[in-house]
Amino acid sequence: DRRRVKALNNNLVGIFVFERSDETLIKQALKGKKSTWVALVKRYEKCVYNYALRMVSNPDDALDLMQEVFVAVYRNLSSFRGDSQFKSWLLKIAHYRCIEFYRKKRPTQSLDEAPDQEDESAITCPESVAALGQQAKQLNEAINTLPVNQKLVVELKFYQHCTFEDIAYQLGISTNTAKSRLYSALDKLKGQLELEHA
Repeated sequence: DRRRVKALNNNLVGIFVFERSDETLIKQALKGKKSTWVALVKRYEKCVYNYALRMVSNPDDALDLMQEVFVAVYRNLSSFRGDSQFKSWLLKIAHYRCIEFYRKKRPTQSLDEAPDQEDESAITCPESVAALGQQAKQLNEAINTLPVNQKLVVELKFYQHCTFEDIAYQLGISTNTAKSRLYSALDKLKGQLELEHA
């Protein structure tokens, strides 16, 4: 039927028009095509905003950080070599901006308030944290109590769905350190959430 054919055509057009690769958008943006830069920002603004919001826990600060991140990305777009995914490179910039935010806001606070836990026997898997059945608000509150370096790894692993290799690249640490920080964070989260419901 004609309506089905029209719907199918519209879907195909949507795929080809709107699903341009990051690399294509970047190349066109570097040539001065503003609409492709806007498309790139729209593709990732929610991701960057949510990342910033979970890191700084304040909508206004998160919005400021998001704008700073995209200004930095725009200025440095020509330096993106494609060695990693664009999203990884973008989140690496967001990470640095969040660290700068913490340094300005809390100059006396250590970025890693607790030592990393190297003992692999204390690993708590994400499923066990989810199995605690806590509401998202309580979980976010618990995440906000973590040291910044552990909070970053939790954000990247569970909210941005990054691999340990991506996390290591973005934070400039080894994959083992990324794993250790995640396991320490999950252990703390489990303990805190269990304490709240004891």
